[in-house]
Amino acid sequence: MRIFNLKTKIIIGFSLFVLAALIPSVSFALVPTPTNPQDNGIGLSGTISSPPPTQGATITSPASGAVFTNLPVTVTGFCPNTLLVKIFKNNVFSGSVMCSDNSYSIQIDLFSGQNDLIARVYDALDQAGPDSNKVTVTFNDNAATAGITDKVSLSSNYARRGSNPKEELTWPIIISGGTAPFAISVDWGDTTTADLYSVAIPGEFIIKHTYDQSGSYKVLVKGTDSKNTVAYLQLVAISNGQASSSAQNTGTGTTGGKSGSSIYWQVPAITIPIMLSTFWLGKRYERNQVKKRIERGEHPV
Repeated sequence: MRIFNLKTKIIIGFSLFVLAALIPSVSFALVPTPTNPQDNGIGLSGTISSPPPTQGATITSPASGAVFTNLPVTVTGFCPNTLLVKIFKNNVFSGSVMCSDNSYSIQIDLFSGQNDLIARVYDALDQAGPDSNKVTVTFNDNAATAGITDKVSLSSNYARRGSNPKEELTWPIIISGGTAPFAISVDWGDTTTADLYSVAIPGEFIIKHTYDQSGSYKVLVKGTDSKNTVAYLQLVAISNGQASSSAQNTGTGTTGGKSGSSIYWQVPAITIPIMLSTFWLGKRYERNQVKKRIERGEHPV
């Protein structure tokens, strides 16, 4: 005896197809997202290599031949967007800034006498692009005129440094030359008041700051020695933009037990109605066919 004819098989087959299509997505949803880092786990990280920048920056101001008697000096120009721009004076690192809207502006100090300035762009892999045009300027240092030859200088091994919001950013700065003690001010580029430091001897010291929001910030460090010689160093601070610990504790953006438990009741809520409707439609269709056979005087097989 035939239990299901062709139409009944089509209805049941279609329902089973829909059910089979839903099961993989539900199964993936049931797998909980692991919390990292895990004990006895191995973390892997990598960087996809890419060619270095092919387009360099330009220096549009100051112009070659300019003479300065005061510091800092503002250097501006054009650059490929989103790249880091470093300024060098006589091949010595003098500061950094992010290229924004295809232009940059940075404050630097100068050596006494002649300074050859170039700008150089760097990508996220710290690969350098071509050098800019060279601009030669002169700094007539009043301190040198007064007989002070040992001028204070600021530098750092990090042109760009970052941390997460609400986490402390530490930055090693190197002070050299000049006459101790030194007064240091740091403008972090946000709405906070500049930090003040007193440094007793030349060498490396640490500046610290905590950003509340993600973003890229201009950091201007100014150093003054006991004879009032001044040095400037502009750098780039990055606040990465990851969620703060307080946000994580409130459950923002997490995929824990709550979402997993909701999936468990969603599985029967989806599958049971499909199964019931399949059998109900099949039985109803079969009864109608039997009734029609009886009315026609046929054997209801």
